[in-house]
Amino acid sequence: MEMKLEVVGREVIKPASPSPQDLLQLSLADVSGPAAYVSTIFFYKTVSGESLDITSGRLKTSLSDILSRFYPLAGRMEGDKIICNDEGAVFTEARTDLPPSDFLKNNLNNTNSLPEFLPTIAPGESAGAWPLLSVKVSFFGSGSGFAVTVSISHRICDAASILTFVSGWAATAKAESSDVVMNIPTFASTTVYPPPPFSFQSSSMDRLYEPKSKCVTNRFFFKSSKIAELKPEPTVPVPTRVEAIMSLIWRCATKSSRSNSAVQKSTLMIQALDLRLRIPPAVLSKDAVGNLQAPFFLKEGSESKMEIAEIVAEFRKAKEVVNEMIKENLATTITATTLASALTPDIDLFPMSSWCRKPFYEVDFGCGSPVWIGSTGHVIHNAVFVLLMDSKDGEDVEAWISLPGQDMSVFVLDQEVLAYAVINRPVLI
Repeated sequence: MEMKLEVVGREVIKPASPSPQDLLQLSLADVSGPAAYVSTIFFYKTVSGESLDITSGRLKTSLSDILSRFYPLAGRMEGDKIICNDEGAVFTEARTDLPPSDFLKNNLNNTNSLPEFLPTIAPGESAGAWPLLSVKVSFFGSGSGFAVTVSISHRICDAASILTFVSGWAATAKAESSDVVMNIPTFASTTVYPPPPFSFQSSSMDRLYEPKSKCVTNRFFFKSSKIAELKPEPTVPVPTRVEAIMSLIWRCATKSSRSNSAVQKSTLMIQALDLRLRIPPAVLSKDAVGNLQAPFFLKEGSESKMEIAEIVAEFRKAKEVVNEMIKENLATTITATTLASALTPDIDLFPMSSWCRKPFYEVDFGCGSPVWIGSTGHVIHNAVFVLLMDSKDGEDVEAWISLPGQDMSVFVLDQEVLAYAVINRPVLI
């Protein structure tokens, strides 16, 4: 059954209390990234019998409360600074007659229906100005469930920051009392990275993210037993799930691109490591907010056969090099500027991210854990990307892959991919 999602309200939610400071300086890492939203969709079933109006009111009130702690998200971006003026965040409400079980079972044979859950960006609005946070709550039929979409400007948040914010909002919404004990998070980008130099122009990074052609996104489900089969003979001690899956995807995506190109190109994979897991908490707290990552990249020449075992070994070595640089306080010298200098027109770029082992499935707004989490419009619409997320059981993995249409048509038929993954698997709840 086709879903019809009707918007029934759109308003600005302001913080419950004034911002404790007027200005937040962004770092070089913040402004080097794209001025785009990172969006995550949390799907829930409900059995409490709470009316939609009460649920909606509870989510709005708790959003206002949590914005008092995450006050820069209610501000406006001007250049390399956020003006903490309590301008607010956008809250959109929508409704459909379809129950969540029907939608998840019958409407995920492709990802085309998921953008319906994204907040609409009105004329004059932008992730590089305002709103920095936009949410959309979509209620399913007969009070059977709802979806919460959170879209945050990538200029202020990475994946861990999004999780910190959503977890805080959910805890506030779930609490029976408004007296939720929660610390104001540290906005710590400039603790790690310096502010951008006066001469820096973020537009110079645009070519890293410019769509080369219309892209198509598909989900690839990797069962844990298949991941175990995928892991190559140990060229490194105990290859991780992420190392094995990303190596396979990079290899096969590169093959797909080369099959459609008259000129064989070199290929570049970029990923980032979460600095919160590698810097002592006394210096960088686990709930710090910002783009607090150290990027690294792997490059293979146009003649490379890209054997998975060799890629995994290079993957591990690159991470070890970055970990050593972090210890020596040198990792922050690797920025998008470094990457831009490595790019030439004869290189295919594959940005990859892993959200695995991050407890997104523990986000509970008062009706239990999400039955499923989706991602759409990740970073930039119509651009190449790969995103890995845990499934609900924490062992299986879903890979969200966006490639140019002609490359995706080859990728989805690649028997090497299909030996390990199922495409656009329905979600049964």
